[in-house]
Amino acid sequence: MPTLGLLTLHLHLPQCNSLKDKRSLIKPVLSRLHKQFNLSCAETGLNDHWREALISCAVVCNDSRFATQSLQSVLFFFQEHYPNLAVIDHRIECF
Repeated sequence: MPTLGLLTLHLHLPQCNSLKDKRSLIKPVLSRLHKQFNLSCAETGLNDHWREALISCAVVCNDSRFATQSLQSVLFFFQEHYPNLAVIDHRIECF
């Protein structure tokens, strides 16, 4: 049975002073995560807030353990490569 893994990141973006700043910061991140890990990524909330973002990454596979490990790798990669984007909270779920 297929498993859907979902990683949700709540980010603090203190350097953004407009929605344009936020978009110019978030768009390349989403693109890189998609290319690096072959998963779906989108900004899924807090769209009208300049200094916060909610990003979700999803993967579909056969095994919930593999989905969880993959999404943990995404989280570690994000924290290592984007230290200027503070993760306020994160959640990994499998359905």
